[in-house]
Amino acid sequence: MNNYAASAYKDNRVLTASPAELTLMLYEGAIKFCNIALLALEKNDKPKVNFNIIKAEKIIVELRSTLDFKYDVAKEFDKVYEMIYYTLIDANIRKDKILLENALGYIREMRDTWKEVMRLSKQTKLA
Repeated sequence: MNNYAASAYKDNRVLTASPAELTLMLYEGAIKFCNIALLALEKNDKPKVNFNIIKAEKIIVELRSTLDFKYDVAKEFDKVYEMIYYTLIDANIRKDKILLENALGYIREMRDTWKEVMRLSKQTKLA
């Protein structure tokens, strides 16, 4: 697939996604950027580590900004996002693999929880 076709596909996927699917895409993006940063860390490519951790941080900021605080669970999500965000910052400053892996683990847990919420929501709508 050429770059134009891939870009058009990705743009269309984002434009047609539901809010829940967009949230899942954000989690997937944060995971991808953390994984790229981990690989860059192994190669001691500090600029690439920095660039990709900052991308992950921006996604966490976006996830926090979409929380709806009329639901009590939003407060808990906000605390987790805040912890992930500051762990990413610390991992970036220290170029620390363990901190980055910890942040990645939390993002994966949040993603997996979100997938389960989506699955249960779909089941409820079908019932």
